[in-house]
Amino acid sequence: MPDDIWSGIIVGAAGGGVAGLILWIVGRVNDYENNCRESRRIYKWLDKVTSSPDTKKWRSTRSIASYTNLPEDRVRYLCSHHTKIVLSTKEAEVWGIAGRARDENETGVV
Repeated sequence: MPDDIWSGIIVGAAGGGVAGLILWIVGRVNDYENNCRESRRIYKWLDKVTSSPDTKKWRSTRSIASYTNLPEDRVRYLCSHHTKIVLSTKEAEVWGIAGRARDENETGVV
């Protein structure tokens, strides 16, 4: 009888541990997918509005947040982790596409 109790406890604990691990993995995959989707949305918008030669190459965090419907903190986080989006070294809170935006050539920000 006591062996049945201990085996039930072990099986229950192992099952709970596996279920917890699976939920953690699913949560991490969901976070990764959301980050990728929102980063892609930011990049596509930034690429579209800065692609013309006569437009400004830098956009503020606030303008990116406004057009993508994301909070400013989220935009800051996603832009800082994106490999193709760079932060201006001349002005605070201003982002551009790597290789396209140059600090020395731009004076204005939208």
